[in-house]
Amino acid sequence: MIRQRETVSGAHFAFTDRWGGVSAVPYEELNLGGAVGDDPAAVLTNRAWAAKSLGLDASRVVWMNQVHGNDVAEVDGPWTDPRSTPPVDGLVTATRGLALAVLTADCVPVLLADPVAGVVAAAHAGRPGMVAGIVSEAVDAMESLGADPARIIARTGPAVCGRCYEVPEAMRAEVAAVEPAAYAETSWGTPAVDVTAGVHAQLERLGVRDREQSPVCTLESDDHFSYRRDRTTGRLAGYVWLD
Repeated sequence: MIRQRETVSGAHFAFTDRWGGVSAVPYEELNLGGAVGDDPAAVLTNRAWAAKSLGLDASRVVWMNQVHGNDVAEVDGPWTDPRSTPPVDGLVTATRGLALAVLTADCVPVLLADPVAGVVAAAHAGRPGMVAGIVSEAVDAMESLGADPARIIARTGPAVCGRCYEVPEAMRAEVAAVEPAAYAETSWGTPAVDVTAGVHAQLERLGVRDREQSPVCTLESDDHFSYRRDRTTGRLAGYVWLD
């Protein structure tokens, strides 16, 4: 279902959970990821249902081929052939009514909008992408289309929290060397990374002040897909678009 949705100055933000679709175990129910082993027909049905629930035309939603990098593509419509979708972890558009979508199952979905400039962006910020600078690349791409960081509205969705994202000590040190705000400790006292905190620290330094994050930890929530918890599982989606 799509319980988490918000409209601010004509900018729309929405994040799905796992319920309300037609996918079978272990992807039940609203899996929106097309590359996780689910029945392709079920994924298309789920995407159509989600779009309709948001008042969108499913053919006007742009998806990514996410690779944990920092490349951002400017788009003015969906890919002509979905099979040739380029490997990117960010999308930006100045086309009103075109929805950008990001898939996650523990990583941080980052949705950005400048309603005055008429520019939106979506980014997939996992640990590698956050370290590689996908957030700054997405904001830079928006600025190239006339956006102003001071006007950008940022919303991040459900993701694994710093209390649960356990990593080796050496990995925590590597991440913290790039983004100190991501340094964390699990609730049981071991090294961890807080990707959401890192994303918001980066947005703050870029001048983005209007920021909110979901309180949901995907690993802790049975209502959300979590790769770290289940491995074989579906994908949530975040959507952003302008009237």
